[in-house]
Amino acid sequence: MAILVNGDSRVLCQGITGSAGAFHTKGCLEYGTRLVGGITPGKGGQKDANGLPIFDTVADAVEATGAEATMSFVPPPFAGDSIIEAAAAGVRVICAITEGIPTRDMIRARAALRDFPDSVLIGPNCPGIITPGRCVSGEGPSAKFEGGCKIGIMPGYIHMAKADAASGKAVGVISRSGTLTYEAVWQCSALGIGQTTCIGIGGDPVKGLNFIELLSMFNDDPETDGVVMIGEIGGSDETEAGRWVADHMNKPVVSFIAGRTAPPGKRMGHAGAIIGGADDTAIAKIEALRSCGVHVSESPADLGITMAEALGVEAGATV
Repeated sequence: MAILVNGDSRVLCQGITGSAGAFHTKGCLEYGTRLVGGITPGKGGQKDANGLPIFDTVADAVEATGAEATMSFVPPPFAGDSIIEAAAAGVRVICAITEGIPTRDMIRARAALRDFPDSVLIGPNCPGIITPGRCVSGEGPSAKFEGGCKIGIMPGYIHMAKADAASGKAVGVISRSGTLTYEAVWQCSALGIGQTTCIGIGGDPVKGLNFIELLSMFNDDPETDGVVMIGEIGGSDETEAGRWVADHMNKPVVSFIAGRTAPPGKRMGHAGAIIGGADDTAIAKIEALRSCGVHVSESPADLGITMAEALGVEAGATV
């Protein structure tokens, strides 16, 4: 099983004719994602380079295709409105890949989403979400997959479905960092540990789904054997997630907190990665997580082996 999306999910691309939207639409299609159309106002009735129909509005696209998920590459000044438009059209999973959306626009979009409780937002400023498919041929970037769903910009070939996992185990991945998501996935796959679903939640201060909501979903998913949770300095999300793990989680959670050497008051990478007080530091978060029973990796290079140890997977179970 998986959470949020699977191989049957019908997906749209908002901003499909822009350079980023066109490039990643092709990549998602090649991975095996069931992309059914895209949206660019004023270009309705045309088709993109892949032969996908283009619509003027998300509502038109949903009516014609039955789409239930979308990835948005809409430029920052209009991206907040694109999130609201998707929710109003009944899209269940909205992935806002766009970076640099004004915080004021995201506050407005988050408030508007309260009127659409059946829709969830992933991002913005994130790599997206992937439920890995089974590898049917090839290896590396040329590998072919079936039964999966890649919505976003992540390199699909590094991910491994549980059906392909030598260990028979699979984990969920939740991360504020895109590149560290890929690092955790690569290490787990190399150890024969598959992934059920991987979600990059983004590093902006105002975003959609957060750690606790996703930990709860993975906790309820019978195919997920553990969770990798990657956080960073700034805010209290990781500490609150640790408390939730201590009270509710019945599966091992491995965490890494980025930004240990960041100076107070200086933003590091993400808009939300800024130390505002003693509780925002990497050390404070690490100590809090450990006190809640979370397995904390000291280095990003140890995420895979720490997860293997937490799952009881022998280090020799490599692929």
